[in-house]
Amino acid sequence: MRVAGIIPARYGSTRLPGKPLLDIGGKPMVQWVYEVARETSLLERVIVATDDRRIVEAVEAFGGEAWLTSTNHHSGTDRVVEVAAQLDAEIIVNIQVDEPLLEPQVIDLAVAPLFGNSSLMMVTVKGRADRVEDIFDPHIVKVITDREDYALYFSRLPLPFIQQGSKKGLSHKKFLMAHPELLSRYYRHIGLYVYRKEFLMSYTRWGPSPLEELEELEQLRVLENGHRIKVITTECSSRGIDTPRDLHWVKERISKGSSSQLI
Repeated sequence: MRVAGIIPARYGSTRLPGKPLLDIGGKPMVQWVYEVARETSLLERVIVATDDRRIVEAVEAFGGEAWLTSTNHHSGTDRVVEVAAQLDAEIIVNIQVDEPLLEPQVIDLAVAPLFGNSSLMMVTVKGRADRVEDIFDPHIVKVITDREDYALYFSRLPLPFIQQGSKKGLSHKKFLMAHPELLSRYYRHIGLYVYRKEFLMSYTRWGPSPLEELEELEQLRVLENGHRIKVITTECSSRGIDTPRDLHWVKERISKGSSSQLI
């Protein structure tokens, strides 16, 4: 087996308890994500890695594969590593359980670069920010990249900062609202990570980094340790579900059959 997809699914959540099992259009959230992963052409196996037997039972009820993992993991990545260590896959795809609008082709696009470039160790995904509100929402992570689409930084802050607004006495948000054409400079990070297995195993041994702990963004550990992350651009409108407002937004898109369009 060359490529395996792992969906970390923790039951506990401060804002949305039991998040993986929340009903969306008649199916638990985890089922939406699992079915997306199974529709890809490059994933040979998909496993839900969870700390709760209720999630295992839900996954098995719809015919999926789930592994019960330790309850002591500090992050979803640690949960992924526990399962990945027992697989013979060369490439591991960490698929976030709260991204039910993720599209199968996006996963394939993120995996493909590792086939053609042996120097790549990690790939993730970005999409254009379509609304000013998203740029200032700390639950929507922003990413800035270099000219070759390698990540420079990830942040919950609205990066890049536009200095022109402050020179005119306007707040950053008001300046962007007055100049919506500048939205094209902003990208949302989409929660999908592709690793070479050996790199993933090294990542967990480094331990949390200072910026990672400040921003609560695990991918910053990679940058702080001097490694590069390739960032693929997609038009997919996937949005992670972190709050009741996000859940409502996704339910509306699914009920309208418009998961491929931001409104």
